[in-house]
Amino acid sequence: MKRNKQIDIKRALALAGTFNFLCSCADASLLPFLTLYFRQLGLTPAMTGIIMGTKHLISLVWSPVSSLLSKHYNKRRVVINVSLVCSVVVALVLLLIPPADVHTWSSTCNMTNVSSSPVQSVLGDDLLMSTVGPEASSTTTHPKDLVSQPGVTLPTKTLADTKSAPVTTSKTSLSQHDEDKSHPQLKQENVDVVVNDSQPLVSTSVVYHTTSSSATAVRNRRSNSKSGSEDLQGEKTTEEDSRFDFLGSLKVMDTEHQLFFMILIIVSAWELVSAPLEWTADDGFYEYLDFADSSDRYSSTWLWGLLGAACGVGGAGVLVSQLSCLIAGQTARSAVHFYCYAGLAALALPAAAYLPLYLNKKRDRANGLLKAVQLVRGSPRALLCAVTTLLVGVSGSAVDNFLLWQMQDHGSDELHMGLSLALALLSQATFPLLAGRVSKLLSPGRVLALGAASLCLQCLYYSFLWAPWAVLPAQVLSCFSSGAVWWAVNVQCEDVATPGTERSVRRVLNALSAHLGSGLGSFAGGFAAQRFGLAWLFRGVAAGLMVWCVCLLLLQWKAPHQRRINYSRLLAADASEASDSESEQERDWLDKAMEDNRSNNNYGRRINQ
Repeated sequence: MKRNKQIDIKRALALAGTFNFLCSCADASLLPFLTLYFRQLGLTPAMTGIIMGTKHLISLVWSPVSSLLSKHYNKRRVVINVSLVCSVVVALVLLLIPPADVHTWSSTCNMTNVSSSPVQSVLGDDLLMSTVGPEASSTTTHPKDLVSQPGVTLPTKTLADTKSAPVTTSKTSLSQHDEDKSHPQLKQENVDVVVNDSQPLVSTSVVYHTTSSSATAVRNRRSNSKSGSEDLQGEKTTEEDSRFDFLGSLKVMDTEHQLFFMILIIVSAWELVSAPLEWTADDGFYEYLDFADSSDRYSSTWLWGLLGAACGVGGAGVLVSQLSCLIAGQTARSAVHFYCYAGLAALALPAAAYLPLYLNKKRDRANGLLKAVQLVRGSPRALLCAVTTLLVGVSGSAVDNFLLWQMQDHGSDELHMGLSLALALLSQATFPLLAGRVSKLLSPGRVLALGAASLCLQCLYYSFLWAPWAVLPAQVLSCFSSGAVWWAVNVQCEDVATPGTERSVRRVLNALSAHLGSGLGSFAGGFAAQRFGLAWLFRGVAAGLMVWCVCLLLLQWKAPHQRRINYSRLLAADASEASDSESEQERDWLDKAMEDNRSNNNYGRRINQ
């Protein structure tokens, strides 16, 4: 009784919920937009996929190892606090890296001022015609199509067979004039528009691709420019080129690859310091609830993390969309995502200081994970569930990494992106409310196939986006894709796990999806997006999921059915049998004592007589 009075379960759950909410809010304010930031820096889809895949694989290996080490040395709270602080510091280092071209920020800047100014309506088609010439009037795009919606960065198409999105700068305008003569198929010009004295100078690019041979011309031009870049690098002494002096040790590479390797190193260091946070805090709080005999209430904390992610991604999108393209002079507004991440992580530090943790030395997490792997491997239906979660992770990586690229190409800004991702998370949280009715109609295996099919429809829909808000109907399907998949995974974990291993089995399946599947999918998705384009990437993912859904139903039909053992009933039955035997023994003992008492009393009476 004394122990129960000292432990306040409601207070512990409130602190854990607050900590999960703030950490999820911080991650969601930056991580979904990270690949978009890489695109603005000038990375290609393949480079972005390699960076994100490396990030997931580091987390796959380092998260369990760091959790075991922090438990072994009893330094969980220190690891949590150090992880929060160091992750913020390393993330902010990314802001120190300049883009591949010094004019990238102005080239990708939003066109709100131009689109809302009266100068554009006066210039109209005359400005475009005078720039590109009458011969290109039949294939040009109207200026309104080139101008993005308010608050959006200028979308740049991700084309197949190209290394990166073309960016035209004034720095290379002289050399492009000579190159256009040798390649008449590709016409590329600069348009400089001065709105008025109160509005900044906006420089953008008008790019026209007429035939497939133009992509080959771009590759040939880039290969020639890269071969001569080493000879010209020593002659560049202007002030803007001094920003690349920190890459002096990588002079043998071109600027694009220098940028890639620098970001890869920083992101790897970022993941090394941030990966221990989730597992370490999760293990310590679960063991605290287990010590207080309240481990059944542990599952209530996941909802706070989901709500925090929805608030973080939606709030960051709304905030950034209200800012101008450049803030504080030369700082791009996308840096606000990093500042939001730092601020929310700082708010999580007080909650981490009071987070209830407990060290249970008798609980061996390493053996628990190994036993969970053996349980999954020994059940055919659990193996099918594991393969499905792996493929869902591979497919989900394409959505996480390149959906915002696809939305940006169709005029979406941070407002559309943030609200659409928040809608998907809220929709996913509503599936447990429908799980009762769905389980009466479909078995968990059928629900798993339904979730994979819903994700297939989402990816197919993403490949046909046509407007900024067109993505919203597909986001509602997250209720039946991600929500249904993880509900079915939890049910499968309960079926295959023995008492005390449910959480370990769930972690194994989650690692297969969130880390191993996402890592492999990031590598493959990046190269596919660069080779075939974003639209065909999503169509290929949809086709692969559809094939697996058919195979999954057939394999589930052939797989042997295993009867679920209800261990709680067995324990109750054992307890009832033990109570019955004890009552019978007590009854026998009492009857024998009463008989002995009667006999003794009768014997005493006879002596007295």
